[in-house]
Amino acid sequence: MDKLFEIEFLEEVFEFLSNLEKKHYEKILFNIRKAQTSHDPELFKKLKDEIWEFRTLYQGLHYRLFAFWDKTDSENTLVVSTHGIIKKSGKTPDSEIQRAKQVRSQYFKDKENTKKTKK
Repeated sequence: MDKLFEIEFLEEVFEFLSNLEKKHYEKILFNIRKAQTSHDPELFKKLKDEIWEFRTLYQGLHYRLFAFWDKTDSENTLVVSTHGIIKKSGKTPDSEIQRAKQVRSQYFKDKENTKKTKK
């Protein structure tokens, strides 16, 4: 089945995953691969202001990896994952959404600056 998007993990995601038990991060990666091939809001859902989350429930823990879309390259549709949390309450903390928004903003600034430098 064709992928709907490619995914890029920023450094904080690798740090988050590396601190989890192997079975837990394997389940998260399994769900992300599944989300790449199907439209399933149980796995990948828009929160607000261009911020999305990969969702995994495993052994009673709610894992969230925050992400945003980068559609600036006409070749690939890319989803960039910024960081992860273990959700402790029903509502996703606004501070985590703000953090993802800041990373998104910096990502596009850096990308624009790189583009200008290459010209």
